[in-house]
Amino acid sequence: MVNVDSLIDLDKAVQSKKIFWDQEVYDQEMENIFARSWLFLTHESQIPEPGDFFTTFMGEDPIIVARQQDGSIKAFINSCTHRGNQVCHADSGNTRSFVCSYHGWAFGLDGSLAGVPLEAEVYYNQLDKDSMSLREVAQVDSYRGFVFGCFDTETPPLAEWLGEMAWYMDSWANTGGGAELIGTPMKTILKCNWKVPTENFIGDGYHITWTHIAALQIIGGPLGEAFGSGELPPLEDMGAQITTRHGHGFGVIWDVGHAIHRNPQNYVEFQQQTLPEVIEKQGEWGGKMYTGHWNASLFPNCSFLYGTNTFKIWHPKGPHEIEVWTWSLVQKNMSPELKREIQKEAIMSFGTAGTLESDDGENMETCTRTNRGFQTRKGSMNASMGLGVEGRHPELPGVVGSNFIGETSYRGFYRFWDEMMRAASWDDIKKNDATWVDRWLGEGAVSKLPSSQAA
Repeated sequence: MVNVDSLIDLDKAVQSKKIFWDQEVYDQEMENIFARSWLFLTHESQIPEPGDFFTTFMGEDPIIVARQQDGSIKAFINSCTHRGNQVCHADSGNTRSFVCSYHGWAFGLDGSLAGVPLEAEVYYNQLDKDSMSLREVAQVDSYRGFVFGCFDTETPPLAEWLGEMAWYMDSWANTGGGAELIGTPMKTILKCNWKVPTENFIGDGYHITWTHIAALQIIGGPLGEAFGSGELPPLEDMGAQITTRHGHGFGVIWDVGHAIHRNPQNYVEFQQQTLPEVIEKQGEWGGKMYTGHWNASLFPNCSFLYGTNTFKIWHPKGPHEIEVWTWSLVQKNMSPELKREIQKEAIMSFGTAGTLESDDGENMETCTRTNRGFQTRKGSMNASMGLGVEGRHPELPGVVGSNFIGETSYRGFYRFWDEMMRAASWDDIKKNDATWVDRWLGEGAVSKLPSSQAA
């Protein structure tokens, strides 16, 4: 077992550089984190009809997600129970069964072994087919159409796992007919550790003023004006960072949800038309979240940009490589023209060859690659920005940092990473639910974000 004490210092907000490189750390992550967390599988809009399926990964395990005849959704490990061959090689489609290309074993939509060639002649009808179904993912559930799976039966229900983050997501996922993902995912390989992009999306507003400054000057718009000029407005007025119980979090810049859209008129009009619905459901703070721009991550490896409308999964492929899957995020009631416009802008900014994606990719790879050095791995990384200006907020759930540029969400991510890496079972994690803020920040920690800022 990895000595987690040597990897994370929560009080000083310091992480060992080993966490981005060591195989032993990665192996324990697969067992303690990916095997016990809710992991994003697909969106219901991707599998709307009975027989629709989508293939993905949970950690490094290949998965089939299938819409059943009764409308429910099940997921299975994509590995034949005969000799282990991949059962389904297609990315998505519609089918009545999955047939292994090696020996022809056929499995139903529900994962059951339905047919075996020459069953009577070579197995003499002695094969116990009931015991040889595809291994089913223990828990599958959907929140606002986003489908997740979990291998651990002891993991809390999905809504509880999302916790406070669900309230924030509802500002856009429960508005305008709900959210959906469009297009087949773009896929690419990055030579980086899976945590690097997750932490970047969860709270790194700091790099915008440096990594993306040239691109933002070209793109223009509110972010181009704010960051590209090099003259920032008062940071305490720009936005906030939020982290929640199970390591989910985001940073938000107020009032610039349309920021990366070069022709934002249609998007702004849609937001203004639907804003009263958000305020009616979630009040002024919900409305402020709705019109903001988010960089966000759901623990452990799912990220999205709301406003730029990009949704990503960072599939781990060992400690030094990931496969990035990217969709465009829209709302169902948007016009087809607006959806196409959003998709085009999302691809140009954070698609596989997008302007801003290219900026980030190089940093993510070198943040990992430098740690192959033996002496380098003896070093540590710092995520202390904003310590002392975060805590409970009178109106907002979770822990709220008082500045968009900070590392509150980093610290929240690694707090829960540390907790899961140490825990022998979910009982060890659940016992901290009521006291997690005080255990992390100390009793009485209060956010300095003004409670009146939503008005």
